[in-house]
Amino acid sequence: GRAVAALARLDSEAMLARSGRVEVVAELARELGFSDIDGSRPPSIRSLAYLCPNFVFPSIEAGGGTVPRWVRDNVPDINLPWSIFASPPPERDASPRSEGARSVI
Repeated sequence: GRAVAALARLDSEAMLARSGRVEVVAELARELGFSDIDGSRPPSIRSLAYLCPNFVFPSIEAGGGTVPRWVRDNVPDINLPWSIFASPPPERDASPRSEGARSVI
């Protein structure tokens, strides 16, 4: 509701410039200055602040690795470009690894 209301307040030219684009509500909130009902602004789905705790860190820990607390507490809220999400994941290296070496991915 708040995102739609904020978009509706834009002038015709600004609204037309956004026409046909994918909009992420968390990014709109930051850009247009609104927040959730409790005053919070969650990170974008393409932000490191969302991706690391929800996907990267659990993947590292599932492989037996650990993520230091100082890393967890200092993940920047930086958005990755959409192009990263548009391509398939890189091929995994199937070659044997030396003993003791671990893959982070």
